[in-house]
Amino acid sequence: MPLLAALALPAAETAAVRQAREQVELFRKLSDAGAASRKQLEQAESALRQAQDDTVIAETLDTRAAVEDLTEEQSAEATRAAARRYERLKDKLAGQAELVAQGVAPRTSLVPFEEELDRARKLIDAVEQRAKSLNEIAAMIRAEQEIVDQQSDAPSIADGAIARITRFAGESNFGNDDFKFVVLQFERKFDRKLPVSARGETVLHRSMGFDHRGRVDVALSPDGVEGRWLMRYLEQKKIPFFAFRTAIAGQATAPHIHIGPPSARIRVTD
Repeated sequence: MPLLAALALPAAETAAVRQAREQVELFRKLSDAGAASRKQLEQAESALRQAQDDTVIAETLDTRAAVEDLTEEQSAEATRAAARRYERLKDKLAGQAELVAQGVAPRTSLVPFEEELDRARKLIDAVEQRAKSLNEIAAMIRAEQEIVDQQSDAPSIADGAIARITRFAGESNFGNDDFKFVVLQFERKFDRKLPVSARGETVLHRSMGFDHRGRVDVALSPDGVEGRWLMRYLEQKKIPFFAFRTAIAGQATAPHIHIGPPSARIRVTD
């Protein structure tokens, strides 16, 4: 069974957490009454922590949700949960290895523990990769805000030398119809979909205090043929944009083009 198919089941995980919590309460009562050992209670508590971590990981790796519909806090917690899961399984393998060393269990009994630990390692890689993608988008958001008032308009942006960060003010009105034409013209020109990394409001933008409604981020380098074409088209249509050519100092910002006016800061009443 594929890794994500086996683990990314939020509904089942929620049921698992509920069941694990009930087991903890049961063993706590039995332990208080002297009908269950402290070790049994600890095992139930460990199972509850495992179920909680699995739920966090599953929600983060849910392929039905866009990466920008997570927050940085959720991503960081999933990374920690995956690491905790790995350590718990490593301890289980060590315990089983001790039984093998004592001659209580055969060497073949280690195989399922080793396989599960290997899956846990791959799970960490998957969570970290998703976290990396989210962090890149978050860095783009921060970088866009840093240069809102630092750049002036420049004619022939797409044909001239491109600065590290370039801003074209254009006109303030940029809506869905404008974006549809951008997408259509790009696909006609390059016979592929416009690589949009974030469109409109996302959970990540809101969690960082920015209103991204009516804005679009495109994963194209301004230095490339497609990026220059896009900037030229936006200029012709007087659509505002920011072009990020290289990484911003101290941030892992990938080259990209932000279409639309700068993202506004969310007011408390929004």
